[in-house]
Amino acid sequence: MTRGRVGRGQLVALEGIDGAGKSTLARAIAKALRARGRTVVRTAEPADPELGRKGAAITARDPWQAALWFTLDRAIARERIERALERAEVVLQDRSFYSTLAYQGSALPPTVRRRLERLERTVAREPDLVVLVDLDPGLALARLRGRRSTASLLERPAVLRRAHRAYRRYARALRWLSVDGRQAPDANATIVVRRIGLRGR
Repeated sequence: MTRGRVGRGQLVALEGIDGAGKSTLARAIAKALRARGRTVVRTAEPADPELGRKGAAITARDPWQAALWFTLDRAIARERIERALERAEVVLQDRSFYSTLAYQGSALPPTVRRRLERLERTVAREPDLVVLVDLDPGLALARLRGRRSTASLLERPAVLRRAHRAYRRYARALRWLSVDGRQAPDANATIVVRRIGLRGR
């Protein structure tokens, strides 16, 4: 697959550790954009829950193999993303390939991580805008415990701390838009909609 720009829409990826508030923010952004008459499609990764479960289950013991499961899911879902970009002005995606780089890639040696980065950029479409919902791992864990009694294998404190550090490195290096996960979703949505900056029809 190539990275050519297909479709009229903007691909906006929301990134951040589990519990940061990505899904809540996505709803607020979609609501704000639709109130302005914009067409919005929401998507999420993993697209195939079974592939996602396979990746999550082996992340701790084999992060490279886990990354490949998530990458396979991404490759399968790419055509659907491209179709959505043909019919919508904004495609809001909960996670992108940067999630794999933050969670699995951060557990790999540097040379292997760079190989994974090259693979992801070959397989996946690069988002037009990446928004980091930045939240301290301790606060994220407290939120997660309040939602469900059983944590996923990717919601362990050490994993969340490592992924959080990786996300912040990418955000600085690639100049992502960062919003405070402690702030009200509507306030963060206003910031993101302003950055999306759609003009006219």
